[in-house]
Amino acid sequence: MLPVVPPFLVGMAAAPLVKRVAKPLVRGVIKTSVGLTLEIRRAVIEAGEDIQSLTAEVAAEELARSARTHGAKVDGEVMAHGATV
Repeated sequence: MLPVVPPFLVGMAAAPLVKRVAKPLVRGVIKTSVGLTLEIRRAVIEAGEDIQSLTAEVAAEELARSARTHGAKVDGEVMAHGATV
């Protein structure tokens, strides 16, 4: 018959081994998570900048198109009524 070893003794013997294995593993997971978070944040910022530049381009095109359809000229040219812009 095998002697019964209390579970806490097994835990005390295994704790240093688990600590040596788990600490680098947890550190790697945290380091990877932080790196992914920074990359995602950078990608979101770049996407926001792209959307802002596209919005500015479309707004400028729409203003120019609206000015042309209403008889106004852009960049200091003479309007339909004779006044300058």
